[in-house]
Amino acid sequence: MPDIDRPDPDALIAQLRAEEAQQRTGRLRIYFGANAGVGKTWSMLSAAQRERQAGRDVRVGVIETHGRAETAALLDGLAVLPLREVPYRGRTLYELDLDAALAARPQVLLVDELAHSNAPGSRHAKRWQDVQELLAAGIDVWTALNVQHLESLNGTVGTITGIRVHETVPDAVLDDADEVVLVDVTPDELLARLKAGKVYVPTQAQQAARNFFRTGNLIALREIALRRTAEHVEDDMRDWRVEHSGAGAAGGVAQAWNTSGALLVAVGSEPASAQTVRTAARLAGQLNVRWHAVHVEVPQRRLPTARREQALATLQLAQSLGAETAVPTAPSVPQCLAEQAARLNCATLVVGRASTALPAWRRWWLAPSLHTRLSRQLPGVDIVQVAPTPQHRALARATAASPAADGAGLGAGRHRRAAAGWGFASATAVSIGLTLLTLPLDDTLDQVNIAMLFLLGVLGVALRWGRAPAALAALLNVLSFDFFFVPPSMSFAVSDAQYLVTFAVMLAVGLVIGQLTAGLRSSAGVAAERERRTHSLFELTRELSGALEARQVSALGEQAIRAYFGGQAVVVLTDTADRLAPPAAPPPGWDGDVAEWAFRHGEAAGLGTATLSARAWRYVPLQAPMRVRGVLALTLPDPGLLAVPEHARQLDTLARQIAIALERVHYVDIAQKAVVDMESERLRNTLLGALSHDIRTPLTVLRGLAEGLPGQPAAQHADTARAIAQQTRALHALVTNLLDMARLDGGLPGGAPQLRRDWQSVEEAVGSAIRASEAALGGLPVRTQVPAELPLVEFDAVLVERVLVNLLENAAKYGAPPFEVRAWTDDALLHLTVADHGPGLPASLRGPGATPFDKFTRGHLESAIPGVGLGLAICKAIARAHGGDITADTAAGGGALFHLTLPRREPPAVAADSMVAD
Repeated sequence: MPDIDRPDPDALIAQLRAEEAQQRTGRLRIYFGANAGVGKTWSMLSAAQRERQAGRDVRVGVIETHGRAETAALLDGLAVLPLREVPYRGRTLYELDLDAALAARPQVLLVDELAHSNAPGSRHAKRWQDVQELLAAGIDVWTALNVQHLESLNGTVGTITGIRVHETVPDAVLDDADEVVLVDVTPDELLARLKAGKVYVPTQAQQAARNFFRTGNLIALREIALRRTAEHVEDDMRDWRVEHSGAGAAGGVAQAWNTSGALLVAVGSEPASAQTVRTAARLAGQLNVRWHAVHVEVPQRRLPTARREQALATLQLAQSLGAETAVPTAPSVPQCLAEQAARLNCATLVVGRASTALPAWRRWWLAPSLHTRLSRQLPGVDIVQVAPTPQHRALARATAASPAADGAGLGAGRHRRAAAGWGFASATAVSIGLTLLTLPLDDTLDQVNIAMLFLLGVLGVALRWGRAPAALAALLNVLSFDFFFVPPSMSFAVSDAQYLVTFAVMLAVGLVIGQLTAGLRSSAGVAAERERRTHSLFELTRELSGALEARQVSALGEQAIRAYFGGQAVVVLTDTADRLAPPAAPPPGWDGDVAEWAFRHGEAAGLGTATLSARAWRYVPLQAPMRVRGVLALTLPDPGLLAVPEHARQLDTLARQIAIALERVHYVDIAQKAVVDMESERLRNTLLGALSHDIRTPLTVLRGLAEGLPGQPAAQHADTARAIAQQTRALHALVTNLLDMARLDGGLPGGAPQLRRDWQSVEEAVGSAIRASEAALGGLPVRTQVPAELPLVEFDAVLVERVLVNLLENAAKYGAPPFEVRAWTDDALLHLTVADHGPGLPASLRGPGATPFDKFTRGHLESAIPGVGLGLAICKAIARAHGGDITADTAAGGGALFHLTLPRREPPAVAADSMVAD
């Protein structure tokens, strides 16, 4: 048979889920243009008027007309939502009222200027984030965007025009748009509009014509906008081909989209690294490949705080553009990049070109060496170098000219300088101390040994203070050794030129020792930090594996977060209606609205995020495989801690483990309820089956006796009456057992019955039980061993009598005479036993774990003996209600033996006297 191309089930499920999610979310239409004035807002309003006339609910969230009369005229007839007023520094700013738009829920909402930055204090920092929330609510959004506001093109456009805009939109927003409408005009027409005052007011138009609106700029921007729109169309075409691949000859197309592997970008600590990241994002989009961004930390070359924060900020930019980020630690940057490229299967490496603002000797030393080593380490990987923009080159020159460029303006920099000062002072002190220690030993020790002691001092300084103080200690030790120990002493002159070799070797060895020791110290710190992350995750996973309740999971999660990050941590769970339940005692700074937003949208909010970043808490949704199970909120002693990708990933991993544990507990509860329901159903079926037999049989007999009674002779009426009475007693006993079991289980109104304890005579209770069982015993003898001197015992006489009756009836049904009842006491218990001489307990009720006291348990399942298996269960319930117990065993001479124990205490003298008086 010919091969049949079957679709991948996982791919089909993913496609169905994507289609379902797309049906729940709104559609995004972006009117895209090269620059302001091409008519994006005008085109959007024109289309909105057509939709309104077609009967759709179209409303205006925010529109910027910039004083254009033609654009303002298109607002006629459209419902405009009021803007939200935000007071800011003595002014009133007007922003999109997101809550009002969500409450109105129009079919189409117009939101102009997608790249706009919201006023401080708004829910989201950017308007495009407001749009994403509107889309998630199922509202279609139409918006407008200029090409220079795309994040990946920001640097390119800035290089062309000489003007950098600070309001940007991630490329993923444009890529995920359902429709991109290109609004395009020629540069000449746009300049004509500018002169006619249709773009800006006259004063702004003149300034724009001199700067931004130059013919060359407009042509270049138009080309970029056309290319970017073409890429979006190409993506749509590719998606269509993939969706319809294998559809058959009628309309199917063969799927043949091969990729060239992933892309890896090396992130440095220079400002130009941002342009490298943007170029890598554009390249990855054009090649349709995944991409990764890494910043390699070299323990031997620790960066100043300002430059490390610059690298982390660039990594955050890469993450916002869709990259997977990491901060590995390695002694060699090229080797680490080679390992990352091999592990991630990257076919292209993107690096930044060294800035020409560096000195010539430094460029010669750095750039060729790095490029050469990369080429040697990665022979099968394409290496792309990205040139810095003019703005970055100017910034690099300014930074190089600044004497305090590496640590300016940061408290951490001051702390670093203070620590370095202590290190240099300690290195000087160690050198002086070694000199004073070895001077008296000059005649005792050889000069080689003295030099070894000086090297040992360098090692100690490197271990404690790091690389730079160790280098100073090495230099000072060489000078001290020359001045005090090399002849002529007390002089830096040397009598033998060979000492110069000694000094050089001693200095080189000291520097190497300091470098290696400092690197080892840094590597040990990195390894310890990795071990701490792994241990934290292991401990949490181990503890969560034994948690059986949601509150245990939340307590363990809060403990793990506090132990790793410090600060406070709160795990907020959902209630039975899958709504976020606020904490009973909200901690200071808690914001329930932000937590609710993070829960509903499944995205982190608050501190360090793009949503309400001014909040003191960070709110992380507990996203389990099936749904969001709650919110993890935490505060950080260092707000910049989560800027490091490793710490951010650790937080996500811990939150994921907590969410999975909560989901596991949830489904364990569901499984337990299902087991209970199944057991209840089984008991119900058992009860119905027993009742159908044990009630129908006596009823049939009663019916037959009643129907035959008129035709019987008078002499047989007495026998018939006795038979009717016997069947009636059997029905009465069955109903009594059912009612007693229901009361003891609390299944009837009023719950379990209250015990009526009183001081009772055991002999009277046994006698009453035997008399009540006469009909069941059928005149068979019962032997009793109840000493007359037994003390009074406090119990409920009716219930204890019921236990003895059930045991005697059970013996009459399944045992054989003679039946025995025995009673005795010890210091704490009353003992009552009922035994028979029959076959004993069946095999199914013997052995560990087997018990005849469960409800609806019968020793002979197919027996014709009436009963539903509740008698012994009632005995067990009554015994436990008294605080006692009952057991079943095999008697010494054969037969079944039931042993009832009840707690007792010495009767009061008054009770004893009153009984004697009676």
